[in-house]
Amino acid sequence: MRVAMLSSISWRTPPRGYGPWEQVTSQLAEALIAKGVDVTLFATQDSLTAGRLSGPVAQGYSEDGSIDAKTWELLHVAHLFERADEFDIIHNHADIVPLAFSRLVDTPVVTTIHGFSSERILPIYRSYDDRVAYVAISDADRHPDLTYAATIHHGIDIEQFPFDPIGGPDLLFFGRIHPDKGAGEAIRATMATGSRLVMAGIIQDEGYHEREVAPFIDGDRIRHVGVVGGLDRSTLLGGSRALLHLIGFDEPFGLSVVEAMACGTPVIAYRRGSMAELIDDGVTGFLVDSFDEAVAAIGRTGEIDRAACRSAAIERFGVDRMAGEYLALYETLLRKPAPLGELSKS
Repeated sequence: MRVAMLSSISWRTPPRGYGPWEQVTSQLAEALIAKGVDVTLFATQDSLTAGRLSGPVAQGYSEDGSIDAKTWELLHVAHLFERADEFDIIHNHADIVPLAFSRLVDTPVVTTIHGFSSERILPIYRSYDDRVAYVAISDADRHPDLTYAATIHHGIDIEQFPFDPIGGPDLLFFGRIHPDKGAGEAIRATMATGSRLVMAGIIQDEGYHEREVAPFIDGDRIRHVGVVGGLDRSTLLGGSRALLHLIGFDEPFGLSVVEAMACGTPVIAYRRGSMAELIDDGVTGFLVDSFDEAVAAIGRTGEIDRAACRSAAIERFGVDRMAGEYLALYETLLRKPAPLGELSKS
């Protein structure tokens, strides 16, 4: 089977630090290659893969301000679709632009919807609902107006996240500094319990950072260590008492949640979006409905068996499981000549 894997070009694939879409695309591509699938990764030219690499743009537009995002995204997508007849499957991880190309080719197109940035983009999804096989990354993120071929949870390379049976005394916030991710909530909950908090992540909302985060960073009780990748990422996740994920939106997935669990670290999260699909309340962390419940849960982290967190991540969120589910979907699409609209409805 020949698969064209279309990555975002915001960051390198895999990313050096931040870049969740690129991270998932890379994990899937490499896992499929390990299973013997012929994968061509369409990504930035500095990307890394064991398969073939193709793409017109040197590096990500979020890493090089001289690169115009709209111009190079169109060139990037066109570069793949002009070669569409070379592949059995096109797998799109690059949002909505590729949908507009999908009826110009005969090759089946799979689109993993990594999240809806706004209701305003739904018209394009609706327009190509009968042509493209949509994959939701959680049941919570399925939109009632769309047809889905499957729900496939993200997978991670468990071996990149070693188990830490002890953890450490500090709490952890790991994500974008943005109201959606609840950085300010994490700070307030930490201070309410007299704990310490390490914060890791890109500053995505400068105004929010100046109001809700920066005034509390003192280098002792509250520390911000910036974007963390590679071995430092797993060390930080595993060496924490708990991950605070007090989100302010209905998050479609949450890679840091399952990565923390893989390291043995429990997660305290607001019961929103996909969190109930990822966290077993009282087993791998706590699902809470209010700030006061979050504060109380911090005092209960000792009740969680870190080995149970690790076991759940291995059983449910390994990259081989994700790759196997996508491969099964590809094979179904290649066998099934019926319109994609006849696949499962949400």
